[in-house]
Amino acid sequence: MKEVIIYTDGACKGNPGIGGWGAWLTFGEHEKRLCGGEQDTTNNRMELMGAIEGLKALKEKCVVTLYTDSSYVQKGITEWLAGWKRKGWKTASKQPVKNKDLWQMLDEECQRHEVTWKWVKGHAGIEGNEIADELANQGIEELRAAS
Repeated sequence: MKEVIIYTDGACKGNPGIGGWGAWLTFGEHEKRLCGGEQDTTNNRMELMGAIEGLKALKEKCVVTLYTDSSYVQKGITEWLAGWKRKGWKTASKQPVKNKDLWQMLDEECQRHEVTWKWVKGHAGIEGNEIADELANQGIEELRAAS
């Protein structure tokens, strides 16, 4: 199986507000840069979209190391998701899980691959994270330019 590294990030101007997501995929010498945005969204939704779209871009089952600076995404997928599913998409305090639609999409993408989740400190000079951050902001700029 191919071993792919993905760095993802989300950005929001205002929260909620206009947002963007980015994903930088590398496999050996190959790389793919993806970005997109939404007019009325939240930072957490854009962080999730970066991970979803990064995984969605893979055409075959891969061994993936996915880096995110969002502890919400990293903890959500590795620690909280199983409990949410068991409890019918309710949190420990019996509230509906926020962003359930995106968590379900992310869960589905994760089933297709062997994913290891890694948290990295944002804006700390880590190349992959900086590139993903630039892509997320590019997603916002492209959306602004199109509207």
